[in-house]
Amino acid sequence: MNSLKPRLMTAAVGIPVAVIVMLLTELWRPLAGIIVGIATAVMILEYLNARRLTACIPLTVACVAFALFTPMLVTTNLWYVAAVLYMTGVCCVLVFQHKKLSYASFTYAVFGTVLITFGMSAFAVAVNNKVSASFFFALMLLLPWMADGGGYFIGSKFGKRKLCPSISPKKTVEGAVGGLVFCLIAALVMGLVFQLWVIRDYKINFAAIIIIALLDASASILGDITFSLIKRHLNIKDYGSFFPGHGGVLDRFDSIVFTAPLAVAVNSIIPFFIEV
Repeated sequence: MNSLKPRLMTAAVGIPVAVIVMLLTELWRPLAGIIVGIATAVMILEYLNARRLTACIPLTVACVAFALFTPMLVTTNLWYVAAVLYMTGVCCVLVFQHKKLSYASFTYAVFGTVLITFGMSAFAVAVNNKVSASFFFALMLLLPWMADGGGYFIGSKFGKRKLCPSISPKKTVEGAVGGLVFCLIAALVMGLVFQLWVIRDYKINFAAIIIIALLDASASILGDITFSLIKRHLNIKDYGSFFPGHGGVLDRFDSIVFTAPLAVAVNSIIPFFIEV
């Protein structure tokens, strides 16, 4: 529990900021794309710097620009233009920088940029709905964070059986179960709060709420382990130090890269809102 205090301090600052952004996004939906674009650009900088690729300026510019603008454009037809420009740009970098840039580093940069940007852009897609932007904003932040928090506290207290010791030694089976329970409870409570006090003309589909909670609990672990494996290969502890007790922005949002698109996918099949 040595990192409990900095975790709580970060939460004390981060939660009010998230609530303010959520409320402002309800008033002006494009704000989500701007905020997410800035956050994603920072995540890409951390990701590239972890392999010391920021020294390759053309590659860094291409990756960061794609991460910055895609969340802003993803709800328009211009997202495809951004994708074409990005792929064209990075291929030009590969050709003209082939003596300095290895194919392994190029693949690391391009794949990671697409993965992180795709995941984070789900925020802008989800909040661009006619019912409630704040519902999706809360859903995509609260559930993976509760799964992570539940896994941390239960794992620290009761964890005995290692989940994947060769990649993330601190993760336990007990922590994973605790994360799932915390995630499910948080989802149901959030659904009730929005149903009783926020959303009036629609009913919350609690079947969809339960499904996304179960999926998020698993996907958040996958996201965390995936980026932990990358850090292990790079021999680093954190991608950055933006959040005390949590590391960089990518360290804090690594699970959300995997869970946010799930919210969009589930909503497209089983909508969270039922018109009454």
